[in-house]
Amino acid sequence: MTQLLKCVTLSLVLVAGIVSAQERTITLASTTSTEQSGFFAQVLPKFKAQTGIEVRVIAVGTGQAFDIARRGDADALLVHDRRGEDAFVEEGFGLERRDVMYNDFVIVGPSTDPAGVAATGTVVEAFARIARSESIFTSRGDDSGTHRAELRHWREAGVEVGRTRWYRELGAGMGPTLNTSADLGAYTLSDRASWASFRNRRGLVVLLQGDPALLNPYGSLLVDPARHPHLKHRLARTWHDWLVSEAGQRAIAAFRIDDERVFLPAAAVATHD
Repeated sequence: MTQLLKCVTLSLVLVAGIVSAQERTITLASTTSTEQSGFFAQVLPKFKAQTGIEVRVIAVGTGQAFDIARRGDADALLVHDRRGEDAFVEEGFGLERRDVMYNDFVIVGPSTDPAGVAATGTVVEAFARIARSESIFTSRGDDSGTHRAELRHWREAGVEVGRTRWYRELGAGMGPTLNTSADLGAYTLSDRASWASFRNRRGLVVLLQGDPALLNPYGSLLVDPARHPHLKHRLARTWHDWLVSEAGQRAIAAFRIDDERVFLPAAAVATHD
């Protein structure tokens, strides 16, 4: 009987340990750019070392990340579509949004630049030239933050891409889209982190950057507890607060790809402003 009691006690201790470990884990719905660039591989261990909380990332397009959170399948969001983020909060799904970091979009394309994009100064003019010349443009077409930004720029340029011969919607992430662009000698819109980590460039080069319209802010959002009370709101709040803390902003600033900073902490932007 005593041996049985010891076994039961040990089992309870083990189960309690497993439950405790599970309780110290949150699920984050985020973007492919943060995952594939290696950002999370560097930043998340620092967060865990300071808090003991493990973050499990679901890396998808921003639109899919919103859907995951709306269903109550993620404790927090880190995405890059400000209009969508504000709508998420206004619709009652999000409790709070905070600026975390910035990078920018770039237009990349063949070094021969048949549309003359490099001679333009704005994304609107560049897109208009691509459309006029009917140069091939590859679009992610996946409702990601990048895709949403791209569609806004087409509208601002007065271009209806629709079913055109030169516009190719892929329904793919940034890496596959860049690979297709390299294969076809096509233009595309990429976030800087994805471009910096992309190795199969062949004849692709950056043809336009620096337009303020290409600024790409990333926001952290908490899911409203009233909407999904089963989520780990306290732990998600710790992550949310850490991202904008001095420690979190330092971790973001320290991330580099080939010694290039590809994400700028929001605190640095605010100080500069």
